[in-house]
Amino acid sequence: MVPDLKFDNSLASKVDSQAPRQRLNRIELEALMSAMSAEEDAIRLGGGAKAAEAQHSKRRLTVRERLNLLLDEGADFFELGLWAAYEMYSEYGGAPGAGVVTGLGRISGRLCMIIANDATVKAGAFFPMTAKKVLRAQTIALENRIPTIYLVDSAGVFLPLQEDVFPDTDDFGRVFRNNAVMSSLGIPQITAIMGMCVAGGAYLPVMTDTVLMTEGSGLFLAGPSLVQAAIGQKTDPEELGGAAMHAEISGTVDFKEPNDHLCLARLRSLVSKMGERQAAEIAGETFSRVPYNPEQDTPKFAAEDVYGLLNPAPGASNIYDMREVIARIVDRSEFDEYKADFGRTVLCGYARIGGRAVGIVANQKINQNQTVAMGPAAGANRIEVGGVIYTESAQKAARFIMDCNQSLVPLVFLHDVNGFMVGKDAEWSGIIRAGAKMVSAVSTSVVPKIVVIIGGSFGAGHYAMCGKAYDPRFLFAWPTARYAVMSGASAANTLAEVRAKQMERGGKVLSEAEKKALFDEIKATYDAQADPRYGAARLWIDAIIDPARTREVLMTALEACALNPDVPKFNPGVLQT
Repeated sequence: MVPDLKFDNSLASKVDSQAPRQRLNRIELEALMSAMSAEEDAIRLGGGAKAAEAQHSKRRLTVRERLNLLLDEGADFFELGLWAAYEMYSEYGGAPGAGVVTGLGRISGRLCMIIANDATVKAGAFFPMTAKKVLRAQTIALENRIPTIYLVDSAGVFLPLQEDVFPDTDDFGRVFRNNAVMSSLGIPQITAIMGMCVAGGAYLPVMTDTVLMTEGSGLFLAGPSLVQAAIGQKTDPEELGGAAMHAEISGTVDFKEPNDHLCLARLRSLVSKMGERQAAEIAGETFSRVPYNPEQDTPKFAAEDVYGLLNPAPGASNIYDMREVIARIVDRSEFDEYKADFGRTVLCGYARIGGRAVGIVANQKINQNQTVAMGPAAGANRIEVGGVIYTESAQKAARFIMDCNQSLVPLVFLHDVNGFMVGKDAEWSGIIRAGAKMVSAVSTSVVPKIVVIIGGSFGAGHYAMCGKAYDPRFLFAWPTARYAVMSGASAANTLAEVRAKQMERGGKVLSEAEKKALFDEIKATYDAQADPRYGAARLWIDAIIDPARTREVLMTALEACALNPDVPKFNPGVLQT
Protein backbone atom coordinates (compact mmCIF):
# COMPACT_ATOMS: atom_id res chain seq x y z
CA MET A 1 0.00 0.00 0.00
CA VAL A 2 1.23 3.46 -0.89
CA PRO A 3 0.99 5.73 2.15
CA ASP A 4 -1.69 8.41 1.90
CA LEU A 5 0.50 11.49 1.60
CA LYS A 6 -1.17 14.90 1.62
CA PHE A 7 -0.04 17.31 -1.08
CA ASP A 8 1.24 20.53 0.43
CA ASN A 9 2.76 23.34 -1.62
CA SER A 10 2.44 26.06 1.01
CA LEU A 11 5.54 27.97 2.00
CA ALA A 12 6.74 28.13 5.59
CA SER A 13 8.19 31.22 7.25
CA LYS A 14 11.05 31.70 9.68
CA VAL A 15 10.79 35.47 9.96
CA ASP A 16 11.18 36.72 13.51
CA SER A 17 9.88 40.27 13.41
CA GLN A 18 11.19 40.87 16.95
CA ALA A 19 14.78 39.95 16.15
CA PRO A 20 17.15 42.93 16.67
CA ARG A 21 18.26 43.13 13.03
CA GLN A 22 14.68 42.82 11.79
CA ARG A 23 13.48 45.55 14.12
CA LEU A 24 16.32 47.89 13.14
CA ASN A 25 15.72 47.27 9.43
CA ARG A 26 12.05 48.04 9.90
CA ILE A 27 12.76 51.29 11.77
CA GLU A 28 15.19 52.44 9.08
CA LEU A 29 12.90 51.48 6.22
CA GLU A 30 9.89 53.19 7.79
CA ALA A 31 11.99 56.35 8.19
CA LEU A 32 12.97 56.17 4.51
CA MET A 33 9.37 55.56 3.45
CA SER A 34 8.20 58.49 5.57
CA ALA A 35 10.73 60.79 3.89
CA MET A 36 9.69 59.53 0.45
CA SER A 37 6.02 59.98 1.31
CA ALA A 38 6.64 63.61 2.25
CA GLU A 39 8.42 64.13 -1.08
CA GLU A 40 5.52 62.51 -2.93
CA ASP A 41 3.05 64.82 -1.17
CA ALA A 42 5.13 67.80 -2.31
CA ILE A 43 5.16 66.52 -5.90
CA ARG A 44 1.37 66.15 -5.86
CA LEU A 45 1.06 69.87 -5.03
CA GLY A 46 2.31 70.58 -8.55
CA GLY A 47 3.04 74.25 -9.01
CA GLY A 48 1.87 75.07 -5.49
CA ALA A 49 -0.93 77.00 -3.83
CA LYS A 50 -0.46 80.22 -5.82
CA ALA A 51 -0.66 78.36 -9.13
CA ALA A 52 -3.76 76.49 -7.90
CA GLU A 53 -5.41 79.82 -7.06
CA ALA A 54 -4.65 81.07 -10.56
CA GLN A 55 -6.32 77.94 -11.97
CA HIS A 56 -9.40 78.51 -9.80
CA SER A 57 -9.57 82.16 -10.91
CA LYS A 58 -10.16 80.87 -14.46
CA ARG A 59 -13.08 78.79 -13.10
CA ARG A 60 -11.08 75.62 -13.67
CA LEU A 61 -10.24 72.80 -11.29
CA THR A 62 -6.73 71.57 -10.59
CA VAL A 63 -5.72 68.22 -12.01
CA ARG A 64 -6.11 66.42 -8.66
CA GLU A 65 -9.56 67.92 -8.15
CA ARG A 66 -10.54 66.71 -11.61
CA LEU A 67 -9.34 63.19 -10.84
CA ASN A 68 -11.39 63.11 -7.63
CA LEU A 69 -14.54 63.82 -9.66
CA LEU A 70 -13.63 61.53 -12.54
CA LEU A 71 -12.74 58.36 -10.61
CA ASP A 72 -15.24 56.10 -8.87
CA GLU A 73 -15.84 57.12 -5.28
CA GLY A 74 -13.61 55.20 -2.90
CA ALA A 75 -11.58 53.64 -5.72
CA ASP A 76 -7.80 53.82 -5.55
CA PHE A 77 -5.86 55.71 -8.18
CA PHE A 78 -2.70 53.76 -8.96
CA GLU A 79 -0.41 56.58 -10.01
CA LEU A 80 2.43 55.84 -12.41
CA GLY A 81 5.42 58.07 -13.09
CA LEU A 82 4.85 60.28 -10.04
CA TRP A 83 8.60 60.85 -9.63
CA ALA A 84 9.14 61.86 -13.27
CA ALA A 85 11.53 64.82 -13.61
CA TYR A 86 12.37 64.65 -9.88
CA GLU A 87 15.27 67.05 -9.18
CA MET A 88 15.45 67.91 -12.90
CA TYR A 89 15.01 71.26 -14.72
CA SER A 90 16.02 73.23 -11.62
CA GLU A 91 17.25 76.07 -13.85
CA TYR A 92 13.61 76.54 -14.92
CA GLY A 93 12.15 76.22 -11.45
CA GLY A 94 11.57 72.45 -11.71
CA ALA A 95 8.69 70.48 -13.15
CA PRO A 96 7.01 68.40 -10.40
CA GLY A 97 5.71 65.15 -11.83
CA ALA A 98 6.83 66.45 -15.26
CA GLY A 99 3.64 68.54 -15.30
CA VAL A 100 1.34 65.61 -16.06
CA VAL A 101 -0.46 62.98 -13.98
CA THR A 102 -0.73 59.41 -15.28
CA GLY A 103 -2.08 56.22 -13.76
CA LEU A 104 -4.69 53.50 -13.61
CA GLY A 105 -8.09 54.18 -12.09
CA ARG A 106 -11.69 52.99 -12.28
CA ILE A 107 -14.28 55.08 -14.07
CA SER A 108 -17.82 53.69 -13.91
CA GLY A 109 -16.27 50.39 -12.85
CA ARG A 110 -13.94 50.25 -15.87
CA LEU A 111 -10.16 50.16 -15.44
CA CYS A 112 -8.74 53.06 -17.47
CA MET A 113 -5.42 54.72 -18.12
CA ILE A 114 -5.63 58.43 -17.28
CA ILE A 115 -3.29 61.07 -18.74
CA ALA A 116 -4.00 64.52 -17.33
CA ASN A 117 -1.99 67.74 -17.73
CA ASP A 118 -1.21 69.70 -14.58
CA ALA A 119 -1.70 73.34 -15.60
CA THR A 120 -0.21 74.54 -12.30
CA VAL A 121 3.22 73.41 -13.58
CA LYS A 122 4.36 75.86 -16.27
CA ALA A 123 0.81 76.02 -17.70
CA GLY A 124 0.99 72.28 -18.44
CA ALA A 125 3.82 72.78 -20.95
CA PHE A 126 5.62 69.72 -22.31
CA PHE A 127 9.15 69.30 -20.98
CA PRO A 128 11.22 66.44 -22.43
CA MET A 129 10.19 64.20 -19.51
CA THR A 130 6.54 65.20 -19.97
CA ALA A 131 6.54 63.73 -23.45
CA LYS A 132 8.30 60.59 -22.24
CA LYS A 133 5.83 60.19 -19.37
CA VAL A 134 2.83 60.49 -21.71
CA LEU A 135 4.47 58.02 -24.09
CA ARG A 136 5.11 55.54 -21.28
CA ALA A 137 1.45 55.74 -20.22
CA GLN A 138 0.37 55.24 -23.83
CA THR A 139 2.72 52.29 -24.19
CA ILE A 140 1.23 50.61 -21.11
CA ALA A 141 -2.27 51.27 -22.47
CA LEU A 142 -1.30 49.98 -25.90
CA GLU A 143 0.37 46.78 -24.71
CA ASN A 144 -2.51 45.95 -22.37
CA ARG A 145 -5.41 47.34 -24.45
CA ILE A 146 -6.51 49.72 -21.66
CA PRO A 147 -9.13 52.41 -22.46
CA THR A 148 -7.39 55.78 -22.19
CA ILE A 149 -8.73 59.11 -20.97
CA TYR A 150 -6.92 62.40 -21.65
CA LEU A 151 -7.63 65.57 -19.64
CA VAL A 152 -5.94 68.27 -21.72
CA ASP A 153 -4.88 71.60 -20.24
CA SER A 154 -1.52 72.46 -21.79
CA ALA A 155 0.33 75.37 -23.35
CA GLY A 156 2.18 72.98 -25.68
CA VAL A 157 5.93 72.44 -25.99
CA PHE A 158 8.19 74.14 -23.42
CA LEU A 159 10.02 76.31 -25.95
CA PRO A 160 13.39 76.73 -24.15
CA LEU A 161 13.85 72.94 -24.45
CA GLN A 162 12.15 72.38 -27.81
CA GLU A 163 15.16 70.56 -29.30
CA ASP A 164 14.73 67.86 -26.64
CA VAL A 165 10.94 67.64 -27.01
CA PHE A 166 10.17 67.90 -30.69
CA PRO A 167 12.00 65.64 -33.16
CA ASP A 168 12.91 62.13 -32.02
CA THR A 169 11.07 58.79 -31.99
CA ASP A 170 10.46 59.02 -28.24
CA ASP A 171 9.46 62.69 -28.26
CA PHE A 172 6.29 64.78 -28.60
CA GLY A 173 5.26 63.70 -32.11
CA ARG A 174 5.13 60.05 -31.09
CA VAL A 175 2.12 60.86 -28.89
CA PHE A 176 -0.06 61.50 -31.96
CA ARG A 177 1.28 58.46 -33.77
CA ASN A 178 0.32 56.39 -30.72
CA ASN A 179 -3.19 57.93 -30.78
CA ALA A 180 -3.67 56.60 -34.30
CA VAL A 181 -2.18 53.16 -33.59
CA MET A 182 -4.25 52.72 -30.42
CA SER A 183 -7.39 53.64 -32.31
CA SER A 184 -6.55 51.14 -35.05
CA LEU A 185 -6.27 48.41 -32.41
CA GLY A 186 -9.70 49.21 -31.00
CA ILE A 187 -8.46 50.81 -27.76
CA PRO A 188 -11.06 53.44 -26.77
CA GLN A 189 -9.66 56.95 -26.28
CA ILE A 190 -11.64 59.95 -25.00
CA THR A 191 -10.28 63.47 -24.58
CA ALA A 192 -11.67 66.28 -22.46
CA ILE A 193 -10.22 69.71 -23.35
CA MET A 194 -10.39 71.62 -20.08
CA GLY A 195 -8.09 74.57 -20.74
CA MET A 196 -5.63 75.49 -23.43
CA CYS A 197 -4.75 73.04 -26.20
CA VAL A 198 -2.29 74.81 -28.46
CA ALA A 199 -0.06 74.22 -31.49
CA GLY A 200 0.99 70.61 -32.11
CA GLY A 201 -0.82 69.58 -28.94
CA ALA A 202 -4.09 70.41 -30.68
CA TYR A 203 -3.76 67.20 -32.68
CA LEU A 204 -3.95 64.96 -29.60
CA PRO A 205 -7.67 65.37 -28.82
CA VAL A 206 -8.71 65.29 -32.46
CA MET A 207 -6.84 62.01 -33.02
CA THR A 208 -8.82 60.29 -30.26
CA ASP A 209 -12.28 58.77 -30.67
CA THR A 210 -14.37 61.30 -28.76
CA VAL A 211 -13.73 64.94 -27.88
CA LEU A 212 -15.31 66.95 -25.06
CA MET A 213 -14.56 70.63 -24.47
CA THR A 214 -15.45 73.04 -21.70
CA GLU A 215 -16.52 76.61 -22.30
CA GLY A 216 -13.62 78.98 -21.81
CA SER A 217 -11.11 76.48 -23.20
CA GLY A 218 -9.13 76.98 -26.39
CA LEU A 219 -8.21 74.61 -29.23
CA PHE A 220 -6.07 76.04 -32.04
CA LEU A 221 -2.92 75.33 -34.01
CA ALA A 222 -1.78 78.93 -33.44
CA GLY A 223 -3.00 81.38 -30.81
CA PRO A 224 -4.19 84.92 -31.60
CA SER A 225 -0.75 86.49 -31.20
CA LEU A 226 0.95 84.01 -33.53
CA VAL A 227 -1.87 84.31 -36.08
CA GLN A 228 -1.46 88.07 -36.16
CA ALA A 229 2.31 87.78 -36.51
CA ALA A 230 2.06 85.15 -39.24
CA ILE A 231 -0.77 86.45 -41.44
CA GLY A 232 -1.75 89.80 -39.93
CA GLN A 233 -5.19 88.61 -38.88
CA LYS A 234 -6.63 89.93 -35.61
CA THR A 235 -9.01 87.63 -33.76
CA ASP A 236 -9.95 86.82 -30.16
CA PRO A 237 -9.41 83.36 -28.63
CA GLU A 238 -13.11 82.43 -28.52
CA GLU A 239 -13.67 83.25 -32.17
CA LEU A 240 -10.45 81.55 -33.19
CA GLY A 241 -10.77 78.31 -31.23
CA GLY A 242 -13.35 78.46 -28.44
CA ALA A 243 -15.74 75.67 -27.46
CA ALA A 244 -18.73 77.28 -29.20
CA MET A 245 -16.85 77.69 -32.47
CA HIS A 246 -15.63 74.08 -32.48
CA ALA A 247 -19.06 72.75 -31.50
CA GLU A 248 -21.10 74.87 -33.92
CA ILE A 249 -18.82 75.77 -36.86
CA SER A 250 -15.77 73.53 -37.27
CA GLY A 251 -17.57 70.47 -35.86
CA THR A 252 -14.35 69.34 -34.15
CA VAL A 253 -15.89 68.91 -30.70
CA ASP A 254 -18.42 66.15 -29.99
CA PHE A 255 -19.63 67.46 -26.62
CA LYS A 256 -19.55 71.08 -25.43
CA GLU A 257 -19.83 71.36 -21.64
CA PRO A 258 -20.35 74.45 -19.44
CA ASN A 259 -17.65 73.63 -16.84
CA ASP A 260 -15.25 71.03 -15.48
CA HIS A 261 -17.80 69.36 -13.21
CA LEU A 262 -20.34 68.69 -15.96
CA CYS A 263 -17.63 67.73 -18.43
CA LEU A 264 -16.32 65.05 -16.06
CA ALA A 265 -19.86 63.82 -15.39
CA ARG A 266 -20.36 63.46 -19.15
CA LEU A 267 -17.07 61.64 -19.46
CA ARG A 268 -18.08 59.15 -16.77
CA SER A 269 -21.38 58.59 -18.57
CA LEU A 270 -19.59 57.87 -21.85
CA VAL A 271 -17.15 55.43 -20.24
CA SER A 272 -20.05 53.56 -18.62
CA LYS A 273 -21.40 52.75 -22.10
CA MET A 274 -18.17 51.31 -23.53
CA GLY A 275 -18.33 47.68 -24.59
CA GLU A 276 -15.56 45.15 -24.12
CA ARG A 277 -14.13 43.48 -27.22
CA GLN A 278 -12.58 40.72 -25.16
CA ALA A 279 -15.92 39.51 -23.82
CA ALA A 280 -17.41 39.44 -27.31
CA GLU A 281 -14.55 37.79 -29.17
CA ILE A 282 -13.29 35.05 -26.88
CA ALA A 283 -14.77 32.69 -24.36
CA GLY A 284 -13.11 33.17 -21.00
CA GLU A 285 -9.62 34.63 -20.55
CA THR A 286 -6.34 33.81 -22.24
CA PHE A 287 -4.48 33.45 -18.94
CA SER A 288 -5.59 31.05 -16.22
CA ARG A 289 -7.80 32.59 -13.56
CA VAL A 290 -9.85 30.96 -10.81
CA PRO A 291 -12.49 32.50 -8.51
CA TYR A 292 -10.80 34.60 -5.86
CA ASN A 293 -11.94 35.03 -2.26
CA PRO A 294 -10.08 37.89 -0.54
CA GLU A 295 -10.54 36.32 2.89
CA GLN A 296 -9.76 32.68 2.13
CA ASP A 297 -7.02 33.24 -0.46
CA THR A 298 -4.93 35.81 1.38
CA PRO A 299 -1.30 34.87 2.19
CA LYS A 300 -0.73 33.12 5.52
CA PHE A 301 1.76 35.72 6.74
CA ALA A 302 1.57 39.45 7.42
CA ALA A 303 2.72 41.60 4.51
CA GLU A 304 4.40 44.05 6.90
CA ASP A 305 6.92 41.35 7.87
CA VAL A 306 8.90 42.24 4.72
CA TYR A 307 9.86 45.59 6.27
CA GLY A 308 12.46 43.82 8.36
CA LEU A 309 14.09 41.75 5.62
CA LEU A 310 16.36 44.39 4.07
CA ASN A 311 18.65 47.06 5.44
CA PRO A 312 17.82 50.09 3.24
CA ALA A 313 21.26 51.71 3.59
CA PRO A 314 23.15 51.99 0.27
CA GLY A 315 25.69 49.20 -0.06
CA ALA A 316 24.20 47.12 2.77
CA SER A 317 24.77 43.39 2.42
CA ASN A 318 21.35 41.80 2.72
CA ILE A 319 21.04 38.04 3.19
CA TYR A 320 17.48 36.73 3.34
CA ASP A 321 15.32 33.97 1.92
CA MET A 322 13.39 35.30 -1.09
CA ARG A 323 10.70 32.69 -0.34
CA GLU A 324 9.74 34.93 2.61
CA VAL A 325 8.76 37.62 0.09
CA ILE A 326 6.98 35.16 -2.21
CA ALA A 327 5.04 33.74 0.75
CA ARG A 328 3.58 37.20 1.38
CA ILE A 329 2.47 38.00 -2.18
CA VAL A 330 0.97 34.75 -3.51
CA ASP A 331 -2.47 33.32 -2.76
CA ARG A 332 -2.54 31.18 0.40
CA SER A 333 1.30 31.32 0.35
CA GLU A 334 1.22 28.37 -2.08
CA PHE A 335 4.17 28.01 -4.46
CA ASP A 336 4.98 25.11 -6.81
CA GLU A 337 8.73 25.46 -6.94
CA TYR A 338 10.38 24.38 -10.20
CA LYS A 339 13.69 22.47 -10.06
CA ALA A 340 13.98 23.37 -6.39
CA ASP A 341 17.29 21.53 -5.92
CA PHE A 342 19.04 22.79 -9.05
CA GLY A 343 20.52 26.24 -9.75
CA ARG A 344 19.40 27.39 -6.33
CA THR A 345 20.51 31.05 -6.53
CA VAL A 346 17.48 31.66 -8.76
CA LEU A 347 14.04 30.56 -7.56
CA CYS A 348 11.41 29.61 -10.14
CA GLY A 349 7.88 28.39 -9.62
CA TYR A 350 4.16 28.70 -10.22
CA ALA A 351 1.61 30.44 -8.02
CA ARG A 352 -1.54 32.55 -8.14
CA ILE A 353 -1.94 36.21 -7.25
CA GLY A 354 -5.53 37.35 -6.88
CA GLY A 355 -6.64 34.12 -8.54
CA ARG A 356 -4.45 34.71 -11.62
CA ALA A 357 -1.73 32.21 -12.49
CA VAL A 358 1.85 33.51 -12.56
CA GLY A 359 5.33 32.14 -13.04
CA ILE A 360 7.82 33.70 -10.62
CA VAL A 361 11.55 34.14 -11.32
CA ALA A 362 13.36 35.48 -8.26
CA ASN A 363 16.92 35.88 -7.00
CA GLN A 364 17.67 33.88 -3.87
CA LYS A 365 19.78 35.89 -1.42
CA ILE A 366 20.87 33.03 0.86
CA ASN A 367 24.20 31.40 0.00
CA GLN A 368 23.78 27.87 -1.35
CA ASN A 369 25.75 24.62 -1.21
CA GLN A 370 25.96 23.19 -4.72
CA THR A 371 27.77 20.33 -6.42
CA VAL A 372 29.80 21.66 -9.36
CA ALA A 373 28.48 20.13 -12.57
CA MET A 374 31.07 21.35 -15.09
CA GLY A 375 34.50 22.94 -15.38
CA PRO A 376 37.80 22.29 -13.59
CA ALA A 377 36.09 21.70 -10.22
CA ALA A 378 33.39 19.32 -11.50
CA GLY A 379 32.06 17.05 -8.75
CA ALA A 380 33.26 19.22 -5.89
CA ASN A 381 31.01 21.06 -3.47
CA ARG A 382 31.07 24.86 -3.47
CA ILE A 383 29.32 27.77 -1.83
CA GLU A 384 27.28 29.79 -4.32
CA VAL A 385 26.80 33.42 -3.36
CA GLY A 386 23.20 34.54 -2.96
CA GLY A 387 22.05 37.08 -5.54
CA VAL A 388 24.56 35.86 -8.14
CA ILE A 389 23.42 34.02 -11.28
CA TYR A 390 25.47 30.88 -11.91
CA THR A 391 25.43 28.68 -15.02
CA GLU A 392 22.90 26.23 -13.57
CA SER A 393 20.67 29.06 -12.34
CA ALA A 394 20.60 30.67 -15.77
CA GLN A 395 19.83 27.34 -17.45
CA LYS A 396 16.97 26.69 -15.06
CA ALA A 397 15.51 30.17 -15.43
CA ALA A 398 15.71 30.04 -19.23
CA ARG A 399 13.88 26.72 -19.35
CA PHE A 400 11.23 27.93 -16.89
CA ILE A 401 10.60 31.13 -18.85
CA MET A 402 10.13 29.10 -22.01
CA ASP A 403 7.75 26.74 -20.20
CA CYS A 404 5.65 29.71 -19.03
CA ASN A 405 5.40 30.95 -22.58
CA GLN A 406 4.42 27.50 -23.79
CA SER A 407 1.67 27.34 -21.14
CA LEU A 408 0.57 31.01 -21.41
CA VAL A 409 1.51 31.89 -17.83
CA PRO A 410 2.41 35.57 -17.14
CA LEU A 411 5.82 36.12 -15.57
CA VAL A 412 6.74 38.06 -12.42
CA PHE A 413 10.43 38.84 -11.84
CA LEU A 414 11.65 39.69 -8.32
CA HIS A 415 15.08 41.35 -8.48
CA ASP A 416 17.88 41.33 -5.97
CA VAL A 417 20.73 40.46 -8.30
CA ASN A 418 24.44 41.28 -8.23
CA GLY A 419 25.10 39.92 -11.73
CA PHE A 420 26.51 36.77 -13.29
CA MET A 421 29.31 34.73 -11.72
CA VAL A 422 32.82 35.39 -13.04
CA GLY A 423 36.13 33.50 -12.88
CA LYS A 424 37.70 30.42 -14.43
CA ASP A 425 35.20 27.92 -13.03
CA ALA A 426 32.30 30.01 -14.33
CA GLU A 427 33.85 30.47 -17.77
CA TRP A 428 34.66 26.78 -18.09
CA SER A 429 31.10 25.88 -17.14
CA GLY A 430 29.75 28.03 -19.99
CA ILE A 431 28.38 30.99 -18.04
CA ILE A 432 28.30 33.21 -21.14
CA ARG A 433 26.37 30.58 -23.10
CA ALA A 434 23.91 29.99 -20.25
CA GLY A 435 23.47 33.72 -19.69
CA ALA A 436 22.80 34.24 -23.39
CA LYS A 437 20.15 31.52 -23.23
CA MET A 438 18.40 33.26 -20.33
CA VAL A 439 18.57 36.68 -22.00
CA SER A 440 17.23 35.15 -25.23
CA ALA A 441 14.33 33.50 -23.43
CA VAL A 442 13.42 36.80 -21.76
CA SER A 443 13.79 38.72 -25.02
CA THR A 444 11.52 36.45 -27.06
CA SER A 445 8.95 35.91 -24.29
CA VAL A 446 5.41 36.76 -25.45
CA VAL A 447 3.45 36.49 -22.20
CA PRO A 448 3.09 39.58 -19.96
CA LYS A 449 6.16 40.30 -17.84
CA ILE A 450 6.06 42.32 -14.61
CA VAL A 451 9.17 43.34 -12.67
CA VAL A 452 9.61 44.26 -9.00
CA ILE A 453 13.10 45.46 -7.98
CA ILE A 454 13.42 44.58 -4.30
CA GLY A 455 17.13 45.12 -3.66
CA GLY A 456 20.01 45.39 -6.11
CA SER A 457 19.58 45.16 -9.86
CA PHE A 458 23.04 45.37 -11.30
CA GLY A 459 24.74 44.85 -14.65
CA ALA A 460 23.83 42.00 -16.94
CA GLY A 461 21.82 40.46 -14.10
CA HIS A 462 19.35 43.33 -14.56
CA TYR A 463 19.04 42.43 -18.25
CA ALA A 464 18.58 38.70 -17.67
CA MET A 465 15.88 39.39 -15.07
CA CYS A 466 13.81 41.32 -17.63
CA GLY A 467 15.15 44.84 -17.12
CA LYS A 468 13.60 47.92 -18.65
CA ALA A 469 15.07 47.19 -22.10
CA TYR A 470 13.24 43.84 -22.25
CA ASP A 471 9.70 45.19 -22.44
CA PRO A 472 8.17 44.44 -19.05
CA ARG A 473 4.53 45.56 -19.03
CA PHE A 474 5.23 47.21 -15.65
CA LEU A 475 8.40 47.84 -13.64
CA PHE A 476 8.08 48.63 -9.93
CA ALA A 477 10.66 49.16 -7.19
CA TRP A 478 10.79 49.02 -3.42
CA PRO A 479 12.43 51.97 -1.63
CA THR A 480 15.32 49.56 -0.94
CA ALA A 481 16.03 49.10 -4.65
CA ARG A 482 19.41 49.89 -6.20
CA TYR A 483 19.61 50.12 -9.98
CA ALA A 484 22.96 50.55 -11.80
CA VAL A 485 25.75 48.86 -13.74
CA MET A 486 27.35 47.94 -10.42
CA SER A 487 27.09 48.87 -6.75
CA GLY A 488 28.41 52.21 -5.55
CA ALA A 489 31.27 50.61 -3.61
CA SER A 490 32.38 48.47 -6.56
CA ALA A 491 32.23 51.40 -8.96
CA ALA A 492 34.05 53.69 -6.52
CA ASN A 493 36.86 51.16 -6.00
CA THR A 494 37.39 50.83 -9.74
CA LEU A 495 37.04 54.49 -10.69
CA ALA A 496 39.02 55.81 -7.72
CA GLU A 497 41.93 53.53 -8.61
CA VAL A 498 41.82 54.61 -12.27
CA ARG A 499 41.68 58.30 -11.36
CA ALA A 500 44.47 57.97 -8.78
CA LYS A 501 46.73 56.37 -11.39
CA GLN A 502 45.92 59.15 -13.84
CA MET A 503 46.95 61.73 -11.25
CA GLU A 504 50.10 59.81 -10.42
CA ARG A 505 51.08 59.76 -14.10
CA GLY A 506 50.68 63.54 -14.00
CA GLY A 507 53.18 63.71 -11.14
CA LYS A 508 50.82 63.93 -8.15
CA VAL A 509 50.99 61.21 -5.50
CA LEU A 510 47.79 60.98 -3.47
CA SER A 511 47.86 60.44 0.27
CA GLU A 512 45.65 57.81 1.87
CA ALA A 513 43.31 60.56 3.06
CA GLU A 514 43.05 61.98 -0.47
CA LYS A 515 42.39 58.51 -1.89
CA LYS A 516 39.63 57.98 0.66
CA ALA A 517 38.10 61.38 -0.14
CA LEU A 518 38.16 60.48 -3.86
CA PHE A 519 36.54 57.10 -3.12
CA ASP A 520 33.84 58.72 -0.95
CA GLU A 521 33.07 61.35 -3.61
CA ILE A 522 32.64 58.76 -6.38
CA LYS A 523 30.65 56.42 -4.15
CA ALA A 524 28.25 59.20 -3.11
CA THR A 525 27.62 60.07 -6.77
CA TYR A 526 27.08 56.43 -7.72
CA ASP A 527 24.81 55.76 -4.74
CA ALA A 528 22.69 58.79 -5.65
CA GLN A 529 22.34 57.54 -9.22
CA ALA A 530 21.44 54.03 -8.04
CA ASP A 531 18.67 55.36 -5.77
CA PRO A 532 15.21 54.37 -7.06
CA ARG A 533 14.14 58.03 -7.06
CA TYR A 534 16.83 58.77 -9.64
CA GLY A 535 15.58 55.94 -11.87
CA ALA A 536 11.93 56.86 -11.36
CA ALA A 537 12.72 60.49 -12.28
CA ARG A 538 13.86 59.20 -15.68
CA LEU A 539 10.93 56.76 -15.99
CA TRP A 540 13.12 53.68 -15.77
CA ILE A 541 10.74 52.75 -12.93
CA ASP A 542 6.95 53.10 -13.21
CA ALA A 543 6.32 53.43 -9.47
CA ILE A 544 8.17 53.18 -6.16
CA ILE A 545 5.85 51.06 -4.04
CA ASP A 546 5.29 50.29 -0.37
CA PRO A 547 6.77 46.76 0.05
CA ALA A 548 3.70 45.69 2.05
CA ARG A 549 1.47 46.61 -0.92
CA THR A 550 3.40 44.52 -3.47
CA ARG A 551 0.60 41.96 -3.71
CA GLU A 552 -2.07 44.64 -4.32
CA VAL A 553 0.10 46.30 -6.95
CA LEU A 554 0.67 43.00 -8.75
CA MET A 555 -3.05 42.21 -8.67
CA THR A 556 -3.81 45.52 -10.41
CA ALA A 557 -1.01 45.02 -12.94
CA LEU A 558 -2.15 41.47 -13.73
CA GLU A 559 -5.73 42.67 -14.19
CA ALA A 560 -4.48 45.26 -16.66
CA CYS A 561 -2.38 42.67 -18.53
CA ALA A 562 -5.39 40.37 -18.87
CA LEU A 563 -7.26 43.05 -20.85
CA ASN A 564 -5.14 42.12 -23.87
CA PRO A 565 -6.05 38.56 -24.88
CA ASP A 566 -3.80 38.52 -27.96
CA VAL A 567 -0.59 36.56 -27.44
CA PRO A 568 1.72 36.06 -30.45
CA LYS A 569 3.19 32.66 -31.21
CA PHE A 570 6.22 31.96 -29.03
CA ASN A 571 9.32 31.52 -31.18
CA PRO A 572 12.51 31.38 -29.09
CA GLY A 573 14.81 31.40 -32.11
CA VAL A 574 18.32 29.91 -31.98
CA LEU A 575 19.44 29.12 -28.42
CA GLN A 576 22.95 28.39 -27.19
CA THR A 577 22.88 24.80 -25.96
